[in-house]
Amino acid sequence: MDFYGTRAGDIQYDIRQIPGRYEAYVDFGGESAVPLIADHPNLLVVQTMSKSRALAGLRVGYALGGVGLIEALHRVKNSFNSYPLGRLAQAGATASVHDDAYFHESCARVVAGREAMTRELIRLGFVVLPSSANFVFARHPARGGPEFAAALREHAVLVRHFNKPRTAPYLRITVGTEDDVRRLIAAAVLILGHE
Repeated sequence: MDFYGTRAGDIQYDIRQIPGRYEAYVDFGGESAVPLIADHPNLLVVQTMSKSRALAGLRVGYALGGVGLIEALHRVKNSFNSYPLGRLAQAGATASVHDDAYFHESCARVVAGREAMTRELIRLGFVVLPSSANFVFARHPARGGPEFAAALREHAVLVRHFNKPRTAPYLRITVGTEDDVRRLIAAAVLILGHE
């Protein structure tokens, strides 16, 4: 099991306790539970097109499951979904599904970027948690999370920091372009005083 994802085999073990699974980051290296739907009619898999298909602004997602579950969703959708999909969102989602080559190329670019960024962060002494997402959680033993986030901000590099007990030492660093990663590493080198 990795930091942000679960192997489908792990789900089979607890299938009666897990009625659904949200797979926002599965396309970046996780294992989807979709193949389990055929054998588990109570399993609902929900995916977003915000991450791997880069459609965050369109707020598009979908659910996969047995016929009974999908029919139940259709029956209740208007009672809780106050944001129906407009034509633009539908067109964008449809186009992204039809452009499979770009989708796979984009996912591969994020995975390669995540691996390269992880290697560089580890080289600088960071502890980087395993990730199958478009971001990593990383901490440096010489600096606390809030301090490092503020120092990076002074170098115009924005990362996220969550001031909660389990996450306080960590930075949530999104995989950006190659240039973004270079700027992150260059700023970290300056902050840490590395050559």
